[in-house]
Amino acid sequence: MNHESPAGGAPRDKEVVSTHSVFGAPCWVSLTSRDLQATQEFYTAVLGWRWRTAKLGEHFRIALANGVPVAGIAAVASMWQMAVAWTPYFAVRDADVAVARVRERGGTAAVGPLSFPPGRAALLADRDGATFGIWQGDLVTNWEAWRQAAPTFVRLHTRDAFDAAMFYGEILDWATGEPGCCEVEYDGGEVLLRSEGDVVARIDSGAVEAAPDPSVRPHWQIHFAVTDVPACARAAEKHGGSVLREDGEREAILRDADGAQFTVTARGVCC
Repeated sequence: MNHESPAGGAPRDKEVVSTHSVFGAPCWVSLTSRDLQATQEFYTAVLGWRWRTAKLGEHFRIALANGVPVAGIAAVASMWQMAVAWTPYFAVRDADVAVARVRERGGTAAVGPLSFPPGRAALLADRDGATFGIWQGDLVTNWEAWRQAAPTFVRLHTRDAFDAAMFYGEILDWATGEPGCCEVEYDGGEVLLRSEGDVVARIDSGAVEAAPDPSVRPHWQIHFAVTDVPACARAAEKHGGSVLREDGEREAILRDADGAQFTVTARGVCC
């Protein structure tokens, strides 16, 4: 959910962009956790984030990178019986319509739509079990700065990339040709999603729904841009997390101290 509402009630001296003009693209990422203080300490050590409170209450925080809001943290995993995980949220013009489309196509509506002024959000799962969210309303203040400072992109590991692209395309109005929509490209066995020319998501095949390892099952993976991948990996290990895979200075898949998985990618090689 967009714990910023929008950008935490930041001053509206900049032009506000809404999901009516930019839709279908990832617009926010949120982490559910069990321990807010421990989560903040971990991501401060690994990613250098700073924090501020959110209007939603004491269980919520906004992560800042160089002063720009990049993510929301919600310490509700225990209260709401939710998994500890990073979740991408996609901009939609109508949350009710999007939720109805998910249900019609065999997906699941787990939470919402709920009102989080100035918008509405819902937590959903596709028909292969990958969790994602939707957001209808104002986007984070200074949208272009968020696009640069936030996750480099999100990647869906799924059973069948082309089947998933059809599912999400119908939910999120991809490739409709309308102003503001996302474009879809096919690159070998992958599907690429572009927003305003930038690659903002990739979808690849090969996930196994029944795999005992959660990292092999269908899921959305969040990628954060960093300047020093090995340093992030060592910091994660030092502060109670773990390194699942490391590719030199280019990329590392990490797990935080609470069990949530994410990827750090060297700035400039996001795609």
